[in-house]
Amino acid sequence: MVKACLFDLDGVVFNTEPLYTLFWHDMGRKYCPQIADFEYVIKGQTLVQIFDRYFPGEEKKQHQITQSLNDYEKNMPYDYVDGFENFIKDIQSKGIKTAIVTSSNLAKMENVYAQHPEFKKYFNAILTSEDFSESKPSPDCYLKAAERLGVSTKDSVIFEDSAAGLRSGTASGARVIGLATTLPVDEIKVFTREVICDYKGFTLSVD
Repeated sequence: MVKACLFDLDGVVFNTEPLYTLFWHDMGRKYCPQIADFEYVIKGQTLVQIFDRYFPGEEKKQHQITQSLNDYEKNMPYDYVDGFENFIKDIQSKGIKTAIVTSSNLAKMENVYAQHPEFKKYFNAILTSEDFSESKPSPDCYLKAAERLGVSTKDSVIFEDSAAGLRSGTASGARVIGLATTLPVDEIKVFTREVICDYKGFTLSVD
């Protein structure tokens, strides 16, 4: 029986992945012109992972990119994936616990809260990058989220969109549902047979 639903943020709750693609396209052209399609090469990686792999020891570039990203996130819209609000209200009415599990930091979440005062009421817990020592695809973040909610991952459903996130969810032992907002359906089906494009008309089987 499903006792909890755990959600990634970008591409799962908010339709922000296309916006990040544009941002990293610009960063790639400016700082890594030698890498074709940089915005897709780094897809699903955390900022720390991007810096460690593509800008090791380049503190000036790291600072410039971080500042650009902070400014970008302050001004970009956070639009819910279609049908999400109705879906989250429905599962809450069934007594299912909910949590956000994201590699985004607290500073970004303040931007979310400013645009969506209702956001916090949709979740029993919100875990950010400050809460884990290991990034996805490690299952650490989802194991900690389930523990905070007082449930087992075996009684949880994880909603993810990226390859790293899907690996993380699968490794945690939870049931995983993929959102086809970032990757093609065929790529998601490598990790899970359950794939949705958005939440419109979607009902979660809880038994």
